[in-house]
Amino acid sequence: MNDQYFRLSTEAGIAHLQLNRPDRLNVMDLAFYAGLREIVQTLDTSGEVRVLVISSTGKHFSAGMDFEVFANISNDFDTSSPRKRLGFQRALAGLMDCFDVLDKARFPVICAVQGGCIGGGLDLAVACDIRVCTADAFFCLQETQIGMVADLGVLQRLPKLIPAGVARQMAYTSERLSAERALAVGLVNAVLPDADALQHHAMELARSIASKSPLAVAGSKTAMNFARDHGTAESLQHMALLQSAIFDTAELSEAIAGWQARRAPRFEALPPLQSQGERPASADLQTSAHTDGIREKTLMSYSIESTVGDLLESAAAKAIVEKHLPGISSHPQIGMARGMALTTAAKFTDGLISQDALEKIDADLKALD
Repeated sequence: MNDQYFRLSTEAGIAHLQLNRPDRLNVMDLAFYAGLREIVQTLDTSGEVRVLVISSTGKHFSAGMDFEVFANISNDFDTSSPRKRLGFQRALAGLMDCFDVLDKARFPVICAVQGGCIGGGLDLAVACDIRVCTADAFFCLQETQIGMVADLGVLQRLPKLIPAGVARQMAYTSERLSAERALAVGLVNAVLPDADALQHHAMELARSIASKSPLAVAGSKTAMNFARDHGTAESLQHMALLQSAIFDTAELSEAIAGWQARRAPRFEALPPLQSQGERPASADLQTSAHTDGIREKTLMSYSIESTVGDLLESAAAKAIVEKHLPGISSHPQIGMARGMALTTAAKFTDGLISQDALEKIDADLKALD
């Protein structure tokens, strides 16, 4: 079904995903959202992709949500009772996650916009790391025009990219933001004369990113995303934890050697992701094979050398950790150390995790085997 919505190619660590319904102005239905999430998660899991470029075919990048979805809104998003409203929340969270994967992916995402970027198209664009566009591009928060609030992330992300007043005016009026104005306020990094120039620029930018250490790039994205959503002091603490986890002298040496010898440095790909945990609550999207069966994390061997993230994603392992360290899974210091082994995280928690607790956790975890 992905072929109905997307065209995907990969080369030399660069993945290029094109929205491929030009006859429908690349509108988005429920299957589109699930398909996008599946593709991005698969690319991220492989570890081979260093940067993703998202562009479109046809005159416009995307006209947003397919109106056929709204025609069936009373069935798919029923709010007639408390139970139905709870189901609505789950379904909406599943849709939000389909753009969140762009933010969470280890690689940067470049969005190349031609023509109109409307409604859900703008939700997609602002979830990416970098945006570039053609001179005829325009950006529009269309939702108030049809009597609803934009709800897939644009109201949360856009004011962090452009001045709040500009974002509010877009949200309140549904008026278009031109390419020239988008460049002036910082929504896009460059404006190109036409679609061909746009594609060339986006791919050149992608090649520049792909030539760098994927570990350093992924670490930079992680740090900036955290800082975007937290205060300076907390972000600096996170940076110290992150750098202690990923600092690699071999990577540094190779980068310097390549620079001195005027050759392209050679960096290993990121390791494949071994587990994704539970997929988000997207069964509510009712999108055929894309949502058949929410994948559970398969049982594996755990120890205190397992990452904090892996331990907390397994119900059994999390229960053991919580048994010896009540409330630890929601502690902010642990939240910043999900990519670390539990033993490593313990060194940076100011006595929060004692050696005695580690030994008890390790014994119980090994009993799961």
